[in-house]
Order: sequence, then structure tokens, then C-alpha cells
Amino acid sequence: MNLHYSSQPIETISIEVESSQVWEVILGITGFTHTQLRHTFEFDEMWESNLDSMSEILLKYLDEIERTNLWYGLILLQERFSAKSITDFSLQLSEMNPNEFYETVLPYKDREMEPMRREISAQYKQGDSFESYASYFNDHAYLGEYIRHLGSYSYQEICTLFINLMTDWYTWIRQNEKWEKWIRTLDFEEKQYNSLDKNNPIETIELITGGVRYFPEPSVWTVKLIPQVIYRPWTLEVRTPDTKLYFYPLKEEYLTEPGVPSAELIRGHKALGDEVRLKILYQLVKESSSLQDLSLQFSISKTTLHHQLSLLKAAKFIQVDKGIYKANMTRINAFSERLTQYLGDTI
Repeated sequence: MNLHYSSQPIETISIEVESSQVWEVILGITGFTHTQLRHTFEFDEMWESNLDSMSEILLKYLDEIERTNLWYGLILLQERFSAKSITDFSLQLSEMNPNEFYETVLPYKDREMEPMRREISAQYKQGDSFESYASYFNDHAYLGEYIRHLGSYSYQEICTLFINLMTDWYTWIRQNEKWEKWIRTLDFEEKQYNSLDKNNPIETIELITGGVRYFPEPSVWTVKLIPQVIYRPWTLEVRTPDTKLYFYPLKEEYLTEPGVPSAELIRGHKALGDEVRLKILYQLVKESSSLQDLSLQFSISKTTLHHQLSLLKAAKFIQVDKGIYKANMTRINAFSERLTQYLGDTI
């Protein structure tokens, strides 16, 4: 077979590593309002034990975000602003005109749908247009409802909610004694990796994030890598018209003191400390399976099974691809070494 190559230059992507207290605030709000997954977050116990210290108005805002999924809009706005403080974020938001606002917060679908997305942004007062666009996301877990809620609120209502919510969450979370250390560590992470050679972007992305495999996408010119503490252990992935964002968990060694077990070690033992989860893992080591097959095999509801799988997935003992769950043998084999490494010379 003869292969013919065009003489056009190869398209490349640029990599940016970006951290800020604004991202930590937004991801904290996002994680807290992810009720179905919240039990898998490292900070779930801290959030639960400190609910009494949250003001009633903050809890009201969080309930509203949970119901509407408007946290997604905060991410898209900060991607545009790259604000370094809550004050800066609020100022830039208040200076946006409605057309710019909706063009920013309406999620990207694909290149064919871009004209429609931009048209809706310009005609944001026509609520029916949001419903039409939302219908293209009906198979998505939350974006369809998010778009519908964008159309049910006024521009000013959303801006006021965002500014008040961000301010109140920041006031609450910065009371944590480790907050300043987190921010300094994230700043160090950004400075460390921004000096890397980025001529091999796919390898560099995997190196920085600790395992994210990036596959080039049409129209993506920039990949932003955002280190985070508050959304651990998950990596959150978001796409805009021209940018891919990966919010990756900060490395464990930055966050633990000598003699203190890592959250990864604790999470792994919790995941293994249940008979049902061990049986599920045993089955997945033998053979990859779908949620439906596992539900039938173990005679438990899909809701209960999904809860068990999410704990194994949070510990990274299993992976899921297109609805098929399989064991992560590399992670399983390395876990006992983590325990030995922690215990050190005492064994």
C-alpha cells in the first residue's frame, strides 16, 4: 500500500499547568454537590463533620447547585477568566455582558453544533432555544438538565448566585488549618511543571497527571492541566470549543506527614474491607463484566452495585470503559507494596 502525506504542517497542542485558590473553591463546590459520588471523595468525612459550621445561606446555595448542576458553569467561566482570587473572579463576571456569559457557559457539543450554540448565546432571552439545545445532551448524565436550568434562570440571578456562593464557600473553606499549605503546594506544582519540555505533549500530559491518556481531538489547541487537592481521588475532564481541561489529584507525597498513612492507603483498605466488594473484585480479575451481568450474578440492585463499584473505582482497583468493568491489575499488584513502603523498617 502506498501512503501519501500532505505537505501541510502538523497541528500541535500547547500544554498549560494552572492552579489557583479559585479552582479549589469551584472544585470543592463541585465535589460537595456530587451527592451520588460524594462518599468516594477524600474530603467527604471532613465535609460531613463540619456541616454545622456552614451558614444556612451557604447550605441553601449548595442545595441549589446540587439541584441544577450549575457548578459546570463555574468551571467554564474560570477557564475563560483564569482568575487568581475570588474578588477577581467576581469582578470579571460582573463585567461580562449576557451574550459573552452564555457563549461561555453553554457547553460545547461538536463542530457541527457550534453555530447553534452561538446563536442561542446571542438569543439567550428565548427560553425555548435552551430546551432545543438541551435535547442533544439527553444521553449525558447531567448536561441536559444543566442547560435547561440555564434557560430557567435570568442572567442576573445566575451571576448573583455564583458570586455569593463562591464568596461564602471561600470564607468557610479557608478556615481549614491546611488551606494555606494546599495553596502553596499547588503553586509549587504549577511552577515546577511549567518549566518542562512540552515537545511530546501526550507523554508530558501522562507524566504530569500520573496516568491520564490524552487522545487528540479536533479543534483542541490547548490542554490545561489543573492540579487539585479538594476533588481527590478523581480526575475531572471538561471540554470547551478549543480547550481540554484535566483536573488531576495532587501527588500523595505532597500531602502526608511521616508516620501518617496516605489517603490512598486508607481508601484502598476500606475498599477491600468488605466481603461483597472482594467477591466483585475476584470476579473482575477472572473476567471483565458489565453492570447488568454483575447485578445478576450477585443478586443485588444496580444502585447498590454501583455504590460498591464506585468505592473500588475510587481506589483504582477497577476501571470502566464503555460500560465494561475490568480489574486494574497494575494497581492491585502495587497496593501491597504501598503498605510495605509505609510500614518501612517496622516489619
